[in-house]
Amino acid sequence: MNKQAELDRIASDITNSDITPELKKSATQLVPGSGNPDADIIFIGEAPGQKEDDQGEPFVGAAGKFLNEMLASIGMDRDSVFITNIVKYRPPNNRDPLHEEKLAFLPYLMRQLKVISPKLVVTLGRHSMENFLPNKRISEVHGQPMRIKIKGLSLGPKGQDRITILPLYHPAAALYNGSQRQTLMDDFALIPTILDKLKNN
Repeated sequence: MNKQAELDRIASDITNSDITPELKKSATQLVPGSGNPDADIIFIGEAPGQKEDDQGEPFVGAAGKFLNEMLASIGMDRDSVFITNIVKYRPPNNRDPLHEEKLAFLPYLMRQLKVISPKLVVTLGRHSMENFLPNKRISEVHGQPMRIKIKGLSLGPKGQDRITILPLYHPAAALYNGSQRQTLMDDFALIPTILDKLKNN
C-alpha cells in the first residue's frame, strides 16, 4: 500500500470509528490533512475553521493564505509539505478544541506521522505544541527546535522513536498581532537551516 492509500485509510478509520461523535455531527466533513505524503515537514495546527470545514482542506482561510506566503518565502509550497490539524472536525463556532477531543484524535495523528515519517514537525499554536511539549510555554520556546522521544512511535526504516519539533505561533493569532506576525515570520525563516541540519545528521 502506498503512503497516500495509507493516509486515506487512516481518514476512513476515523470516520468509521465515530471519533468525537458530537463534533462529527456538527461538522460538514472530516478534514484529515493534505499535501505531500513524502514530505520532510509536517505542519500541525489545532482544528479546522469554517472555510476548512466547507472545503475539506486545512488552512484555506486567511491563516492559510498567510501560511502559503510564508512557505513561498522559504522556497516551498503546499505540495512540498504536509498540513494537518490535531482535531480533524471543526469545533462549533470555532471554539478551542477540548482536551478530550485532542486525546481522541492523537492516535490517528501518530499514525499519520508514522506513514509520512517527516524529518521535522512544525506545530502551529499552543494547542498543537502541547501535544508534544506539554510543560512548555509557546512564548518561551517558539522558534527553538527540540528533539523529543515519543512512546510507541516508530519512524522510517530504522524505527526511530525521536522526532524534531519546531513550535511556532499560529498564523491566525499572528494575523491580528503585528509583533507576533514578525516573530512568526522570523521563526519560519529558520526552517530551511533546521531541515538541512536534520538531513545531514
